Amino acid sequence: MNRFPGNIIFFLGSFFILSCHWSVPANNDGIVSSFSVGDTLQAKDTILNLADTAIIDNTQLPNLPVITPSHVVNTGTTNPAELIAFAKTLIGIPYLWGSTNPANGFDCSGFITYVFNHFNIAVPRSSVDFTDVGQHVPEEQSKPGDLVLFTGTNPMEKHVGHMGIVVENNKGKINFIHSTSGKAYGVTITELGDYYKIRYVKTIRIFPQNN
Repeated sequence: MNRFPGNIIFFLGSFFILSCHWSVPANNDGIVSSFSVGDTLQAKDTILNLADTAIIDNTQLPNLPVITPSHVVNTGTTNPAELIAFAKTLIGIPYLWGSTNPANGFDCSGFITYVFNHFNIAVPRSSVDFTDVGQHVPEEQSKPGDLVLFTGTNPMEKHVGHMGIVVENNKGKINFIHSTSGKAYGVTITELGDYYKIRYVKTIRIFPQNN
């Protein structure tokens, strides 16, 4: 039996790590969007056929506003330009799996969470939980501030596993800012080119100003 700090377990709530799947047993589909202190989780590695359990402790439970999937993100008085301007100040911060702390680094959704939380905007913590959030818009109609969703690094797995914020759409040439575990290994601006087109899932709009 293991005990993990809440900030780690919270992130694992809607995430698959290779073949290892953490879940709260009482949940029908094995995926939950939040955990509480004292919850027991189970892990199953389908390749090695190993299992383990963990209990969430309260040593580092994150104090972040979150919403459950399918809810509308309330952006309040924040506009896309100021959100993007703030996001750009984070360029160069290294990638760190499971982190929302700029002093240490960001994973992809940790970066998104930190940027939106800076403006007191509540968002899901996990990229997969953005799947049904906001308004779907065609890729070519994306605007700065829209969110672009991708699969993880394995494009054969079609669920959302990565995301970024559109910063520019110049006649169909789309650039987005994200925290990547790839070559840049941190927060950077990337063109939505051939590699990301293979992984592309959809673009979602959460800022009403973009309509």
